[in-house]
Amino acid sequence: MPATFTSTSAVDLAVLERNGFIESRHIGSAVVLAADGSTVTELGDVHAPIFPRSTLKPFQALAAMQSGVPLRGAQVALAAASHVGSREHMDVVESMLTAAGVTEDDLQCPPDWPQDEEARNWLLTTGQGRRRLAFNCSGKHAAFLWACTENSWDTKTYLDRDHPLQKRIAEVIEEYTGEQVQHWAVDGCGAPLGAVSLTGLARGIGRIAKAPGDKNADARAATVATAMLDYPWAVHGRGRENSVVMEDLGIIAKNGAEGVLVMAAPNGVSMALKMLDGNIRATTLVGLTLLAASGALDAEAVAPVLEKVVQPVLGGGVPVGKLRLAAPVMALLD
Repeated sequence: MPATFTSTSAVDLAVLERNGFIESRHIGSAVVLAADGSTVTELGDVHAPIFPRSTLKPFQALAAMQSGVPLRGAQVALAAASHVGSREHMDVVESMLTAAGVTEDDLQCPPDWPQDEEARNWLLTTGQGRRRLAFNCSGKHAAFLWACTENSWDTKTYLDRDHPLQKRIAEVIEEYTGEQVQHWAVDGCGAPLGAVSLTGLARGIGRIAKAPGDKNADARAATVATAMLDYPWAVHGRGRENSVVMEDLGIIAKNGAEGVLVMAAPNGVSMALKMLDGNIRATTLVGLTLLAASGALDAEAVAPVLEKVVQPVLGGGVPVGKLRLAAPVMALLD
């Protein structure tokens, strides 16, 4: 059966310390690539296939735009987002659906409660239930539907792998990662999900990140990168990890389920990692440290961002420990 890398080919990336005792270990693999695509740092197996999960969204947004979808401003960021379902998130997605001539009922992502507390309370107090708009992938699905109406493609089958839009998305993934998709599955939102390596994933997000400064790049890739940085709140949520990183450091940051994270600086230096156990709590700590160790980020600028986004380890409501870097990552800082 096809599978991702194993524990024997992974390394310790982070540990959780409680009162001076290492309680948990996060093992995984990670890679940092230079702007030219050469390898700067390689930890664990970065060539085995992984499911990128929502880190594929910038590529899916690019494919929608290549299909003629006239996304603008925050709409572009929402097409590449894993949002928390705030009312402003849902408003932008609704504007996309209206422009496409479809409704929320046409979305094929599952209905969900917002992760955003204010929006959840609003739905409850107004007598509403779970909504497809609130699902974290609704912006991507709205862009998918818009591509269908722009091209007179069937809107009922837009998640089928042989649908014209999904074929274009596969082409974009393979073009930007420089790899053939090694296995296909179904993502949590119902969309096709292609497996590539961490190295290919880092290569792809690096190409998108540097597109605004590359006159030979696809202008729509440049639009995706620019919009994600111009509207960081739309990509995740105000105060959430990815949004804080993008707002404070000016780099693309996009997480995915099952412990996947990509980051890329405007010069194209990129990072991709996967925690093997699927836990995301240490991904930003490790990812930013790897980019700082490579010289892509100023370590002094990274420190206050980590203070904002890395949660303390509590005992009785007070800090008694912390997430910290494991030895293989610490060694890169020497």
